[in-house]
Amino acid sequence: MAPGIDYSPSTVTILKAPVPTTYESVRTSAKEQSSSSGVYYNPRLDPKNYLDGPLSWNPATRLRQMLARPGIVVAPGICDGISARCALEAGFTCLYQSGAATTASRLGQPDLAISTLNDFVQSAQMVCSLDPTCPVIADADTGFGGPAMVARTVTQYARSGVAGLHIEDQVQTKRCGHLLGKQVVSREEFVTRIRAAVIARDSIPGGSDFVIIGRTDSAQVLGMEEAVTRLKLAADAGADVCFIEGVKSKELLESTVRALAPKPVLVNVISGGLTPSFTSKEAEEMGAKIIIFSLVSCVAAVHGIRAAMHSLKKTGTDFSSAQGMDPKAFFEVMGLHEIVQLDAEAGGSAFKVV
Repeated sequence: MAPGIDYSPSTVTILKAPVPTTYESVRTSAKEQSSSSGVYYNPRLDPKNYLDGPLSWNPATRLRQMLARPGIVVAPGICDGISARCALEAGFTCLYQSGAATTASRLGQPDLAISTLNDFVQSAQMVCSLDPTCPVIADADTGFGGPAMVARTVTQYARSGVAGLHIEDQVQTKRCGHLLGKQVVSREEFVTRIRAAVIARDSIPGGSDFVIIGRTDSAQVLGMEEAVTRLKLAADAGADVCFIEGVKSKELLESTVRALAPKPVLVNVISGGLTPSFTSKEAEEMGAKIIIFSLVSCVAAVHGIRAAMHSLKKTGTDFSSAQGMDPKAFFEVMGLHEIVQLDAEAGGSAFKVV
């Protein structure tokens, strides 16, 4: 990826007015307009501003519109271009770039803080290019470092076309939220991460709608009360959405939603994980605003590819596992028609016959 300018102001400030249109004026405005209560508020990003009108072509703005309007946002976890294409074909209007799935697909490794910022950004660039209007929520782990690195993560993700990301409170040597043995940083360090992300977002020239999601993994370490407290602090620091990882029951999810209202709450469902396998309808009834299914694509891929490889090893042919899908049919799922149409509209003839 070509290097670009990163926006990371040197002071921590809280905005009370709409973001100006130049970077320098943002910095000046932020210095002059701090909140005496210490609670972040940016009137430009008030949910009421996203209630009316058609859905925006800008994915971050569209995600804010979806959050402000009725209905739960369902985001299947994607792990690569194939899974993203399949999710879009199925009609999903929001995608989730899972850190665990990305680490598995790009590196063939478990979710143990092995992937880097570059791994995630490169994957996001590809996924976001498939349908630039479809919001992609991306895992950003711990932000990959201190405040300056968290800020860089936000600007790199936003530049890639991502609509929003979540930053968590695990230590840097993190692990999947549904594994045991997690450790978390202090409340203060977690809030510093969120604040750095918000400052970076508000410093993007032109005024960005990028969504900041605060995630806590503290429920399994310090208890649900501490988890809710941390999410309240994240919301006060400017997090747009609260993500409680590993909530273990319907009652706990409902009480969390009540405690954090009116902030939207995200719930992560992984089959066999710490959270029950809520359906999207059930999660909506419990008050959740976003539901992600982190491993839906990569677990299905493991099952399908394993079966195909075993069948090939046993029979010496891939005829059975192909299930009648020839190369052209496969490429059609990957966007063949769009490429052929573009070539023809531009006056080309290279793909007149395919």
